[in-house]
Amino acid sequence: MTQAINSTPVSGSILVVGGGISGLTAAIEAAEVGYEVFLVEKEASLGGRVSQLNKYFPKLCPPSCGLEINYRRIKDNPNIKVFTLAEVDSVDGKPGDYSVTVTVKPKYVSERANVKFLEAAQALETELPNDFNFGMDTRKGLYMASNMAFPSQYVVDPDIIGTSDANKIKEVCGDAVNFDEEPKSFTLKVGAVVWATGWKPYDAARIDNLGFGRYENIITNMMLERLASSNGPTAGKIQRPSDSKAPQSIAFVQCAGSRDENHLPYCSYICCMASLKHATYIREQNPEAKIYIYYIDLRTPGYRYEKFYNKLKEDKNVFFIKGKVAEVDEDVNGNIKVLAEDAVTGEKKWNTVDMAVLATGMQPAYSDNMPKADLKLDENGFIINDFVKGGMFACGCANKPADVVSCTQNATGIALKAIQTLVRR
Repeated sequence: MTQAINSTPVSGSILVVGGGISGLTAAIEAAEVGYEVFLVEKEASLGGRVSQLNKYFPKLCPPSCGLEINYRRIKDNPNIKVFTLAEVDSVDGKPGDYSVTVTVKPKYVSERANVKFLEAAQALETELPNDFNFGMDTRKGLYMASNMAFPSQYVVDPDIIGTSDANKIKEVCGDAVNFDEEPKSFTLKVGAVVWATGWKPYDAARIDNLGFGRYENIITNMMLERLASSNGPTAGKIQRPSDSKAPQSIAFVQCAGSRDENHLPYCSYICCMASLKHATYIREQNPEAKIYIYYIDLRTPGYRYEKFYNKLKEDKNVFFIKGKVAEVDEDVNGNIKVLAEDAVTGEKKWNTVDMAVLATGMQPAYSDNMPKADLKLDENGFIINDFVKGGMFACGCANKPADVVSCTQNATGIALKAIQTLVRR
């Protein structure tokens, strides 16, 4: 059933779609100058990709550094209404006067009794793949995505409804759970829409020659972020999946799917710096590990990033090989064999390492299932901004690949554009 939510006059309301760092920034900037903001996030908690990172540039801060203050600002601002497990179905209307249909999935739990939820979760038997950690561990059917989840609320996975685990939850939590809850749809009236729908990692299994999914000790750059994170599947210990040993040698494969007409034809902007950052993670845990970085060309935009790269080049155990990886294989011990042609010497050479990390690219999160809305997409699925028409704008990685700093700066500017739409109406 669809119902209308009462709001302040249309000219005073902004919808932000996506609760990652870009969406949080846009929502807060608009709300703190007096505009009503509806923030819609498809996951059970806010934070987006940043919440999955171990550290981010430029200061190598943990995600709590940037997210916690934003969560506090949201909590303290009555102008922001947050909907989680929610998605936009359609946007109709024109700048200054949009009707937006939103559907919220059931959480099956009330916002209280967290202590009992923890007790119930510990009693459950079924283990489900943990998407937050890219399937490297499991979670219960009653869960919070991480210890940083905001809102700090448990959610029931619908896969366990009707099972003995659901019965256990009901026994412990009583009327704090309701397994008969159904999705709810409603309409929001807003004057402007900010699309901050973010990005998803490119599916490395689609890159046949790089062996992801065939060889256990090949992981992606975002999987390494989770391994290095204190709230990750290994409590921050970087270890190879096959035997949990700390790797003594690691190969980083740059442009894994990016700058490739068969996959992502564009540069994903962040991959080079991400791998350089990952090299520092490994160095912190194992000063003697050998690190091999295979690249087409390294892109370190700006003085600060270039300085970071130059410092890493001084490390005698970090080797930069200019050459694209053509093939990978595995030996009998689970070690990864990497074949690449050195573009400087012209020599084709195999190198055997304990583990390989694929620097997979960024894809727009809604590249293949955009809501019904009057949006223009480029050939890669990124939203093209029409500043003349106004009304709806994309920020952060919904518009183009970008790092965290660029996303927050862009989101601030886009929040102003959304406000201008309302003011000019």
